[in-house]
Amino acid sequence: MDATAINESERARSAASIILEDVGKTYHDGTVAVGDFSLDVHAGELTVLIGPSGCGKSTILRMINRLIEPTHGRILIDGQNILERNPVELRRHIGYVIQNVGLFPHQTIRTNISTVPRLLGWDRSQLATRADELLELVGLDPARYAKRYPHELSGGQRQRVGVARALAADPLVLLMDEPFSAVDPIARGRLQEEFLKLQATVRKTIVMVTHDIDEAVRLGDRIAVLAQGGRLLQYAPPAELLSNPVSPEVADFVGADRGVRRLAVTSVRTALRPAEAALEPGDEHTVDAGGTLYDALAVMLAADVTDVIVVEKGKAIGTVSRADLFQAPGRASQPAA
Repeated sequence: MDATAINESERARSAASIILEDVGKTYHDGTVAVGDFSLDVHAGELTVLIGPSGCGKSTILRMINRLIEPTHGRILIDGQNILERNPVELRRHIGYVIQNVGLFPHQTIRTNISTVPRLLGWDRSQLATRADELLELVGLDPARYAKRYPHELSGGQRQRVGVARALAADPLVLLMDEPFSAVDPIARGRLQEEFLKLQATVRKTIVMVTHDIDEAVRLGDRIAVLAQGGRLLQYAPPAELLSNPVSPEVADFVGADRGVRRLAVTSVRTALRPAEAALEPGDEHTVDAGGTLYDALAVMLAADVTDVIVVEKGKAIGTVSRADLFQAPGRASQPAA
């Protein structure tokens, strides 16, 4: 199967919804890690859990695959209560990516990726084929990397392998616990961009934990802001969260510069003024219709102008004014491929 075929196969798979109903975890010493937490994770979306240290983000993530057993509440994946399933069997059908990857050091990259399918009884030819397909999907040449060992890869390459391993058995749900925080900022930005393209292809249901609001805004379809004890403060798309924080606590967490962050996740179309019949786009002072308000602001500042032309397929469809940037109703835009 070539890369095109695998892309079509991944897209054909339906994603699973995740519903947490009054889920909580209290330890034997009385410590309440998570109180009564409820959340509806939409199928095919990437939901980010974010909040201060100790607010229960990772505990919630681990309760979804039963690495930690909840004290009370229900967790439904595709309508099925996971507490009624065998936990080992459940985990084999949920992808899991952690901060330091956790690759087996004495196994090749191909063998690492094949871990879960091997446990599920796939035959040897299927294992090799699937591993090579996924290496291509995450941007690593199988001929070059499949027979290498983890110590022969960079941190960013190992993280890609971790994502490939999590996708190996084609899970409908992918859990990610601070997956990019262990790599340097430049590599992290590249990994985030590549991951957005990958998610546009596979459309898995993803729950990701991060402490970085910029990462949450860049990657998330929806963001859940948590307080101590797993208390949910707000759950919304990035643009809505940044433009309309529901409380001073949320506003403080997302930062005083949330207005600029909102521009980066809001489609330029939200501030579009229709084009006049005679309007013709030039080579400068234009922004693509697939871009964001931040892209429009960058052009305005670079050219020292107050308006830019919005272009779609080489044709002007309207203008955006600097005065409208911070007044436009926010809605999340999809990143350009």
